[in-house]
This record gives sequence, C-alpha cells and structure tokens, in this order.
Amino acid sequence: MSQSPSHRIPPPEKRRVSPNFITEVIDAELQSGRHQRVVTRFPPEPNGYAHLGHAFASFLDFMTAQDYGGVCHLRMDDTNPEAETQEYADSIIRDMAWMGWDTSHLFYASDYYERLYGYAEELIQRGLAYVESVSGEDMARLRGTVDRPGTPSPYRDRSVEENLNLFRRMRAGEFKNGEHALRAKIDLASPNFKLRDPVLYRILHAEHYRTGNTWCIYPMYDFAHPISDAIEGITHSMCSLEFVDNRAIYDWLMDNLFPAEKTGTNPPRQYEFGRRSLEYTVVSKRKLRRLVQEKVVDGWDDPRMPTVSAQRRRGVTPESLRVFASQIGVSRTNRTVDIAIYENAVRDDLNTRAPRVMAVINPLKVTLVNLEGERILRLPYWPQEGAGEGSSDGLVPLPTGERVKPELAVRDVPLTREIVIDREDFSANPPKGFKRLIPGGTVRLRGAGIIRCDEVITGADGEAQELRVTLLGEEAKASGVIHWVSATRGVSAELRLFDRLFSVAEPDSDVPSFDPEQMSHEDETKPLNTDFMRFVNPQSRVVTRGFVEPSITRDPAGARYQFERQGYFWRDPVDSRDNALVFNRIITLRDTWARTESKPRTEKKPEKARVEAAPVARQALTPEQEATFTRLRQHGVSENDANLLAREAHLAAYLGGASEAKLAELAPWVVNDLATSIREGTNRVTLEQLTELVALLAEGGISIRIAKDVLAQAQQSGEAPARLVERQGLRVVSDEGQLRTAIQGVLDANPGKVQEYRGGKKGLMGFFTGQVMRATNGQADAKAVARLLGEMLG
Repeated sequence: MSQSPSHRIPPPEKRRVSPNFITEVIDAELQSGRHQRVVTRFPPEPNGYAHLGHAFASFLDFMTAQDYGGVCHLRMDDTNPEAETQEYADSIIRDMAWMGWDTSHLFYASDYYERLYGYAEELIQRGLAYVESVSGEDMARLRGTVDRPGTPSPYRDRSVEENLNLFRRMRAGEFKNGEHALRAKIDLASPNFKLRDPVLYRILHAEHYRTGNTWCIYPMYDFAHPISDAIEGITHSMCSLEFVDNRAIYDWLMDNLFPAEKTGTNPPRQYEFGRRSLEYTVVSKRKLRRLVQEKVVDGWDDPRMPTVSAQRRRGVTPESLRVFASQIGVSRTNRTVDIAIYENAVRDDLNTRAPRVMAVINPLKVTLVNLEGERILRLPYWPQEGAGEGSSDGLVPLPTGERVKPELAVRDVPLTREIVIDREDFSANPPKGFKRLIPGGTVRLRGAGIIRCDEVITGADGEAQELRVTLLGEEAKASGVIHWVSATRGVSAELRLFDRLFSVAEPDSDVPSFDPEQMSHEDETKPLNTDFMRFVNPQSRVVTRGFVEPSITRDPAGARYQFERQGYFWRDPVDSRDNALVFNRIITLRDTWARTESKPRTEKKPEKARVEAAPVARQALTPEQEATFTRLRQHGVSENDANLLAREAHLAAYLGGASEAKLAELAPWVVNDLATSIREGTNRVTLEQLTELVALLAEGGISIRIAKDVLAQAQQSGEAPARLVERQGLRVVSDEGQLRTAIQGVLDANPGKVQEYRGGKKGLMGFFTGQVMRATNGQADAKAVARLLGEMLG
C-alpha cells in the first residue's frame, strides 16, 4: 500500500534542516500532490575548490532531500571551459563525499550539451530566440535603463530560417568569439532586466575539460541550469537570493519547454534563500585563486583557507561542519555569520572526541635534580571529573577511536630527570597574579608532583636556558598546574599554529563572502578589488618546534588530541612522517580574538563599521569643488568621501537635500553603496529612503549587514529599504522577554548539556549560543544573548 503524501512529511523532531519557508512549500506541494517525491540538486561550478559556502548550500540541498526520503543530485555546472578543470571537479566530488553526502547521483551539465542545443533550436523554430550580431557593448546599451525600455536590435526580427542557419554555423565554428550570440526573445520593456532578451548561447573557442574541442558555443548559466534541472526531474531548485530576478528566466523556460500538459509532470521551481556571509573570510574563487597564485598560502588545501579540503587537512571533522550548517539556519534574507559560531561548532565536536595529552610548544629545559632513574606514570586521557557522563553510554574515546570506561582510558607517560616545559610557564620577573613557576616558587607538574625552582641558568642574552628544580612531596603547596614532556623520551615535532587568515571581520566587503551560487558564476570581467590582500593576518600560521608525549607514536595518524592548555591538534596528513612529525593546530581551546578585538563587530554608525581606507593623495579641485569639499568636511564627512563627492557633482547632488547634521552618516553609503547606480542612472533608492534606513541602523533596530542587504534588494525591486525590513521581519531581536523565552526553550531542550556546563564544561557556551541564534532565525542580539545566557546558566 502506498503512503499518502502527508505521511512523507517528517515531523519537526526528525528533520535535519530546521523548518523554514522552503520546507513549508515542500510540505504543501506533497500534500496537494503537485510532487510525489522530493528531488533537489547541488550544482557547483568546477572552477575552484569547494568552500564553506558550499558546505552550507550542500547541507541545505542534501539534507532537505534526505528529510523527505528523496534524493539529491550532485551536478557539475560545467559550461565555462576557460575556468573549469578535472582537478576541480574531482576535488568537489571528494569533498562532498567527505561531508557525508551520497555522491552516487552524479551528473554533469556538459553531458546535456546536445540536448541543450536541441532545446535552443526549438526556441528558434518557435520564434522565441534569435541570433544577435551586435557587439556586447551595443547589446548592453540597447537594453535600456530603469526609466527607459530597451530598443529592439536590428537583428531581432530575423526569420526563423536565417536564425537557424546562423546558429548552426555558430556551432560549426565559422565565427569568431563575440561575433554572434543567441538571445531569447522575451520582453524589452520588462522592469526585470533579466527578461530583456537574455543571452542563451555565446561563441567561445576553448577546449572543455570533458568534451574537448567538440563545441565552440556554450550555453549560459540561465539557460543550462533550468533545463538541466528539468532533464533530471528536479522538483525544488534552491539557490541564493541574488538569483531572484533570474527566476523569471527559469519560469519562462519551464513554461515554454516543459509545461505540465506536455510532459505529464510538474516542472521544477526555483526558490531563493538568503546567503550567509562569514566573518574573517573570503570565498570569491577569483580571490582564493589569487591567494594561491601569489603564494600567500600553500595551495587550495592550505589549512588557513576556507575550502573544504583545507578544513579537512586542518583536522576539522565533517560532523562539525554539518552542525555549523544546521545552526545558521535558512531565511529569505542575507546575513553575516559570526565566525565564533563556526569555531565553537568545531570546539564542541573536538571536546568530546579528542583525548588529552601533553605537548610543549616553546620548550624550556628543566632538570629535576633529586630524581633518580625514570618513572612511568599512568595518566588518564580524560582527566576532568565526570568524564563520560555527557555521552549516551558513559564511555570515552581512546586515540584509536575505541570507546572504553573512563578509568581504562589511560596511557604511559615517562617522567625523566630532564623534562621540558613551555617558556610562558616560567617568569623571572612575574607580573601580578602569575600562577606558574618563578625563582624559588612552586608549581605542580601535571600528574607528576610538585616542583620548586632552585636555580635559573641563563644564556649570554640573559634569558633562561635551564631551570634546576627539586621534586617535592605532596604536602607542599603549589601556585598552579603546568604541563610538561620528557626531554629524553619525548618526541620532537613541528607544530603549526593556525589562526584566522584575515585580521578584520570584513576583508571582502565589496563581494558577499559566503555566497555559494554567485561565487560559482562570478563575472570574470569585473575589476577585482585588491584591498583584501592587505588584511591578511601575518600570524595566521606560526611554526615552532616542540615535544609531544611518546604515547602518540603508537596511535593512528588520524587521531585528534587536545594538547593540554594549547588547543586541539592532529598530524598533518600531507607533510607529517613517522620520523618527522608535523602537527596542525585545528583550533584554540577558547576564542582568543574576543579578548583582543578593540571594538564590537557591528557599530551603530555605518562609517565606523567599515575599515577605513588609506588616505589618497588629493588632486587639485576647482574653486567650486573646493567649496563643496570644505562644506562637507565641516560637517564631519571623511576626507576621502568629501573629495569624491566634490569631484562628482551627481553624487553631491544626491545629497543636496540632506540635513547637514546627517551628512556624515549618509555620505559613506552614497560613496560605497550607491555611487555606481547613481552614475549609471539606475539608482532606485531616494535620499529620504536612505535617511530612514540609516536612522534605523543608528537606533540599533538592524545590523549593518542587514542594512546593506536590504539596500541591494531595494535597488532591484524599487521597494523602500525600511519597508523591506518591516515586511521581512528583519529587526534585531533585543527584547529581553523574547530572548529569555528563546533561551529557556533551548535550556529545557538540552538538560544534559546544561548539567555539563554547570559542572564545569564552559566550552558549551558556544553550543547554547548557536542554538539560541538558530531558534531566533539568526536575529537575536548577540551581546544580549551572551549576557542572558551567562545569567540563566549560572
């Protein structure tokens, strides 16, 4: 007996993807019978390695299908031969399999080239497409403006026969690149520019990594992608928000080529979700390629890179990536994700899987003068109280992955006369509150006893070279606990301390940094902003030589550890050898950036939330321009902004009706966000609307990222930005009552983790924060959440 559609709808507690506006559509379509099963697709372009944006998008595509008992296709969207390679395709397939996805349903758009060509001829024969012969520049000009409809090309009314002849000759290779193109004949007066006769095919004499030189014309994304979906029987085609206007082309192709009355099945539909930008990250493939090509990093899998391959090499697990993807949620709006949510997902995962051992990163020799011979200590891998209590079986993992009772999770650690400690654990001139080793002071060696520093041997530079200490009895008092490794039995290793690749939260402010769809189809002709390179963190990789416990030599190469007080580490899978160990720091034990950032990530005034550009040399201004410049400076506008506004009269004219008190707040938005559209005559945001939006930002009602996102939406739709905020419910949730309710719901749903936290596992704060953000669809005020969580958890 077949199941009714309603029985295929998973209950909320069984869903991997939190209920959202797309799952609501799927539920309704299954109940109505529009579709009998769910088929999604994940369609990366193989022009680079998969990145964290792909991790989120693939989670949405694969897990949505899995929730409904359906299937997700992995499809290489390979229609751009100049940028795509087999290496990139293979790396994406490998990364998606590592993520845990079923990659057996593998497809390539290039496999459909003949069928795509056939559909293009069908459109020509029906008078719905024509061969264009004007230049690209003239084509753009003829499309018109926001206020003026497009002008028909002189070739728009070619006969079907002439169009077919030319199109076939294009395929045969008779023409040069750019000499002709195939365009859809839709609506030159449409307010949606995407419908003003979009290009479907272009001539491109380039060898394809799979089809070789068989083709010299290639389909555009807007043509190949919808038809590929239809060919494969996709039901729900999910993509990021900037493709909202492209949906009109998608629907036009479905209506004309795949109507239900012709095929007997309902065609796929496109659904747009808000992209997720990630702080301290860039994933524009052009910029990632530049980092690789200019050797800022050591390849696509350099552990500092935001690629999936790099995160795998660094030691991040697929489970933590999936948890992160589930926490950031799905909505209709673009949002920036605090990188701490990702890092805490990694920490929370490693905290329960990584046994504790000791390693010394910056060694200082210590001689135990009264220790004779060697002692073998039996130390626990999980020294904290209550080890195993948080797991369902009460067991803890060994480095081999085997799970045992906590009392059986031990290893042998040799204590010898000569050991090493970390230099930071000794100070000849200790600061106030220093609780480690000092001359004449005592400290406990982890698991070995208490020592007293009796003598400091210094080198020519005055720095300590060796400490001579006495091992005391347990009756002695110690000021703190430090870790150590035997200097004679310990294993020498290279330790690579990785950190965030960029030193500022938004190094890539000109291009959204977490956009899996748009970054797969970048406009390679668009000038590339190079400013992001100056924000590369010089401390993103620090290499030291130290010592690790000899017990690790008996463990599998893939074992992950917590090096006590140092962070989470594992052996580098590329460079590490049994006789030359290399360990990567996967992540620090806690967020070290939270203490060093001098200002919050989001500030009320937009110009302060941006990184200030370096001053530029001013060229001479005319007297009129100088007067404008002086006036703007007097009202608080920055020198760079005032200089640009003074030089470009149309930009200054836009601000002509602004209150003088508001000029300093409005100017950066005009210069950074509206200048291009004002110059091109396509701006749809009035000064009054911009003023309203900036005021909403200043009062804390929205974040700066939401302000930028709705401003971009307003340029496309013409709707007032503040109206978009209200209609889409984008205001920051800062009401304490609402937040307490959300937090209490999270605490009630996770009593075991609450108990663990209150028992000392403070690392779970990241888990609770992520759950609250998920429960509020990412709109909760992060500072208020942190304060209230601290209060309610006790």
